[in-house]
Amino acid sequence: MKKPIMAGPAALAGAVLATLLAAPAARAEIGIIVSAHAANPPQLAQVCQAYLGKIKAPTPINFNEKNPLRDEFYAKACNKTPAQVLATWSKLILTGTGTPPAEVDGAAAMKKAVAADPNAVGYINKKDLDPSVTIIATPN
Repeated sequence: MKKPIMAGPAALAGAVLATLLAAPAARAEIGIIVSAHAANPPQLAQVCQAYLGKIKAPTPINFNEKNPLRDEFYAKACNKTPAQVLATWSKLILTGTGTPPAEVDGAAAMKKAVAADPNAVGYINKKDLDPSVTIIATPN
């Protein structure tokens, strides 16, 4: 006797699950942004130095820790893990030699903060780009 072929909702759920598990995780295409009115945009190395508290300018704007783009930015742009970034900032705060970047909740707030300050730098998913900011690098 032949085994019956799975049919119905269970088969569909199994097929969807198998497809999701086999598909690579979707990654955002990150764009490092400055105000559309910025006169001298920084180089990528300067951006990382600012985000890691090594230099004071440009002024970095960060997503909060709940935003997955934050970890992806540090990994791609600065080659740092979340633990390494936390350790860096813990040391700077403990010694009184640094203040972490200001944080925003989402892409709209990031664009608004960066657009308002010609010395600021931030990062967004490239799909969220608008004319208020300019991409200076894509660390993908």
